Order: sequence, then structure tokens, then C-alpha cells
Amino acid sequence: MGHLDHAAFGWLTPVLSYVMACIGAALGLRCTVRALGTTGRSRRNWLVTAASAIGTGIWTMHFVAMLGFSVSGTGIRYDVPLTILSLLVAMAVVCAGVFAVGYGRNRTRALFLGGLTTGLGVASMHYLGMAAVRLHGDITYDPVLVALSVVIAVVAATAALWAGLNIKSPVAVTVASLVMGAAVSSMHYTAMFAVRVHVTPSASILPGATAMQFIFPLAVGLGSYLFLTSAFVALSPAAGEREPSARARPTAESAAAR
Repeated sequence: MGHLDHAAFGWLTPVLSYVMACIGAALGLRCTVRALGTTGRSRRNWLVTAASAIGTGIWTMHFVAMLGFSVSGTGIRYDVPLTILSLLVAMAVVCAGVFAVGYGRNRTRALFLGGLTTGLGVASMHYLGMAAVRLHGDITYDPVLVALSVVIAVVAATAALWAGLNIKSPVAVTVASLVMGAAVSSMHYTAMFAVRVHVTPSASILPGATAMQFIFPLAVGLGSYLFLTSAFVALSPAAGEREPSARARPTAESAAAR
């Protein structure tokens, strides 16, 4: 069995992946708060932004952490279509969960269904990403740790959606995002500790792309999207800020007319 290293670059990849998970969670929560304060097209747009932020943060966290994954005796490559599919799955299931909470009339039922759907989707994203791994050997899993990782994913997703419904202040959102980042990271590393690799030495060239050829550039691109979207949300006025401005505008116009 090959020796597995989950942090080949030391603390760099675990810390950076945690930061990406926290940024995605914080941005998603802020967008959800904005969505619940609006209606119509504006609510839909904020929910889509929230889903894309959380989904991107989770996927980026996973594959930044995977940059530090190595197995002695074999190289590692990634199947590009499966890797992209895992990103699309992350986006789709988070979107379903966020919309269930954003539009559900029965908040308790919507929270339960949304958390379950999103959690199972996050777990599916992780294991799809692992299915994209190409190496000389066979990958197996400890079923107990796999089950535990799925439970953590469901609990983390439910807690994130609950936070989106109930947490409003920026300080509370920051604390919640730190907790959510820890939960998502815990799910990832629990799932990775379930991995067992039986290496079969071979001189043949592995199919797919290396992490630095494909995963790293894509993770950098998605990380940039998170930072740019964070700046947009920070600069975009909240509903409470727009209302006084809207009331002040007619007053200013009437004063100018006089």
C-alpha cells in the first residue's frame, strides 16, 4: 500500500483551503441575507450569487487541499471532464439548497430538505473529484469514515443554511463563516483519511492533467472570482442603506427646484 501524504507542502494547502472555504461561506451568507431582504428578480440574483459563492468556495477548498495530496510510488493526474463535473455538481446542489431556503414557505421543512440535498451534493462533489484521480494502483475507502464524512457534510450544509436564515450582523456572519470553513475542511479531511491506495508500479504515462497544469490555474481563477464578488458585495448598498437614500433624493430634487 502506498504511503499517503495529505499535506505535501506542509501547512500551506490546509490553511489556504480553509481560508477559501471561509471566504465562500462568508460571501454566501452575506448574499443570502441580502436576498431575504428583497423580492422578485433581486432576490433570485442574490440567491444565485450566494450559491455560486458557496459552491465555488467548497470546490476550491477541496482541490486546493488536493494540491497537497501525494502517494509514494506513483504520480497523480486528474480526469478533466470529471473534475469539471464535480464543480458543476457543487454549484447545482448548493443552488437547490439555497433556493429551497430562500423561497420555502415552511422554513423548517425547507431547511431540512435543503440541508440534506446540499450535504449529499457536497459529498458527491468530493467523491466525484476523487473519482477523477488517476494513479498507478487502486483506490479503496474505509466505509465508516466515508459515512462519517457524509454526515459531517449534511450537518455543515444544514448549519450554513440555518445561518443564512437567522444570522444578520456582519460580526455574526464572520464567526459563522469561520465555523463553516472548519466544518467543510473537516468533511474533506475525514473523507481523505478514508482513502486507501494499493500502488501497482508502472512506467506507463498516466492519462489526464497534473494538478499544476489544470487544478491550480482553475483554483486561482475561482479564487479570484470569490475576491472580486466579495468586493462587489461589500460596495453594494444593502436594502436598509438604499431606502434612506431613496427618500432623500426627492427632497434634494425639490430643494433644487426652489
